[in-house]
Amino acid sequence: MSARKCLSKVIEVKRLTVDVKEISLKLIDPPALAFKAGQYVAIEVMETRDGHQRLNNRPYSIASPPEEKDVIKLCANLVPGGPGSTFLHSLAVGTEVPFLYPLGFFIVKGHEPTPLLFVATGTGIVPIKSMIIDLLSRGSTRPMMLLWGLRREEDCYYQDEFEALARQHPSFQYDLTLSQASSRWRGLRGRVTEHILDEIPSIENLEAYLCGNMAMIKEVRLLLLEKGLSKKEIHFEKFY
Repeated sequence: MSARKCLSKVIEVKRLTVDVKEISLKLIDPPALAFKAGQYVAIEVMETRDGHQRLNNRPYSIASPPEEKDVIKLCANLVPGGPGSTFLHSLAVGTEVPFLYPLGFFIVKGHEPTPLLFVATGTGIVPIKSMIIDLLSRGSTRPMMLLWGLRREEDCYYQDEFEALARQHPSFQYDLTLSQASSRWRGLRGRVTEHILDEIPSIENLEAYLCGNMAMIKEVRLLLLEKGLSKKEIHFEKFY
């Protein structure tokens, strides 16, 4: 399916942390989107290269699940000097935003009852959040394990939502680890690679989905391969 042009309008902007915002876009044309959890849209932004300005498409994963067809949510951290994140963080309610959709192949594969391991760092949680909510809302009972790495307590968001999902769905387990936690933090400490093997009771029929920084993806992928998981069962998308 080729990418289509879409027009939307900002209806809500939430500041999740000091440098992370969630932007809700109401669909105008078409009035609803058909996409798969994990896919992204491409937003055209102006950027300067070699002293010249030009338009360029910037990809942003959809945080909301496919069942929410008339509104999509994007989530982005502000990167100093980054044209895409600067554009998204500057958006105000009522602004019209054109984009291309649906794009990307980072989607859940396999079938019930294959266990799923999700590993994310930073805003790499965005497509994974859409995947998990989509699976659970459709009644999936596949065992799902999410390990998410952030730096400090002030960087945390979406905690309440994931904790609520874990309470409501026994098949879903959620752990958050902080690499630069203060003495007040009572959860896991350290990088996700320090805890990944604790999250895997068995690699039998396991499928892994990794999203975030490339260093994490390389390390986790190597750990899973050494554990015996095949390459074809490890899916990833690099954010930074």
